[in-house]
Amino acid sequence: MSIPSTPSTAAVPQAAPHSDAHAAAAHGQSKLATVIRVTSGNFIEMYDFFLFGFYAQYIATAFFPATSDYAALMMTFATFGAGFFMRPLGAILLGSYIDRIGRRRGLVLTLAIMASGTALIAFVPGYATLGLLAPLLVLVGRLLQGFSAGVELGGVSVYLSEMATPGNKGFYVSWQSASQQVAVIFAAALGYALNGLLPKAFIADWGWRIPFFIGCSIIPVVFIIRRSLQETEAYLAQKTRPTFRQMMGTIALNWPLVTAGTMLVVLTTVAFYLITVYTPTFGKSVLHLSTEESLLVTLCVGVSNFIWLPLMGAVSDRIGRWPVMAACAALTVVTAYPALSWLIANPSFGHMVMVELWLSFLYGSYNGATIVALTEIIPVQVRTTGFSLAYSLATALFGGLTPLLSTWLIETTGDKAAPGIWMAGAGAVSLFATFLVYRGIVKERVAVR
Repeated sequence: MSIPSTPSTAAVPQAAPHSDAHAAAAHGQSKLATVIRVTSGNFIEMYDFFLFGFYAQYIATAFFPATSDYAALMMTFATFGAGFFMRPLGAILLGSYIDRIGRRRGLVLTLAIMASGTALIAFVPGYATLGLLAPLLVLVGRLLQGFSAGVELGGVSVYLSEMATPGNKGFYVSWQSASQQVAVIFAAALGYALNGLLPKAFIADWGWRIPFFIGCSIIPVVFIIRRSLQETEAYLAQKTRPTFRQMMGTIALNWPLVTAGTMLVVLTTVAFYLITVYTPTFGKSVLHLSTEESLLVTLCVGVSNFIWLPLMGAVSDRIGRWPVMAACAALTVVTAYPALSWLIANPSFGHMVMVELWLSFLYGSYNGATIVALTEIIPVQVRTTGFSLAYSLATALFGGLTPLLSTWLIETTGDKAAPGIWMAGAGAVSLFATFLVYRGIVKERVAVR
């Protein structure tokens, strides 16, 4: 007896939609899992950076005793800033390594280096115990973190851009910065809880180290997660792997593009370190808010950043990068200093939340479009190195020095709103760079040969 063909033919179109839906769901889950894996190291890096900024006064007392609180705080922020000068070196050496051996293996290496620096800061005894060796070891820890961070952001951004679905690069790449906001939220919430549970004298003595210990305990988990990453198809599709000399030659020939990329990122780095790392110190030292209030402001900023980054990254996918970047940079130039001046004239917790949320909108919107733009203008063969170098130079020369320069500007000028001038200047630099890049004045000259 022959078997009728109709049922079997009919079964195909019935099963296909279910199969397609299942495949789409699995694909979506795979993309989400990949984003979490690749951004997990970003979380650790920014978690530690934020803690250093928030507990700067305690770190100053423990490691940098001086004749005045201002001098001790300046030495602490100088040590914080010193790590950023290692970033360009990390961008060149580790970036070229990642471009040669692959995104996955490179991101595992950067995490290991970063963990070493974090452990040093967490466990080194204070000046009273080790003398000058104590601040020296803290400095070494910051240098290691800076060396690793020099390529961490670039490596993550490039990985996300290469695994993104067509037409959604802005949305995917924005999660590099969004993952940092999760770290800010977590660190601020943890600090708020500890401040409510522990006596202030205990926190000042060594309780401030507890969040650093927690960060160290998270690192092994992140290491396991990141090791499960797969290499990107874009990297595997490359027929040849450029040598270090070839990559440096390409970077040198494309120096106008790298310079313009650095200028694009100036606003991103200055705004981020001003509204997150420096905000707790500004709230306590300048506005004389309580520790709890300063932490709540930072928590609100982290949540706001987390919302605006992917949202505006997606908007830039629809209307283009430059309209978002130009508008936000121009608004920063016009409003940053007036907003802080108004806050200084009317200091309160509510007013600080309002001003910081406005600055957060400007930062999140600009950064959501800018980071993906930087991955798009750098030649693919040296994308990690070029991106990391541009970002690291901006951070080392501008963003990373923001807490130090903000403290110095206020002390020197007597104007407590002076950090707003610094942020407005960063906006002007990035607005000019946006014009250079998107008017075609600066563009790629040559690729690796």
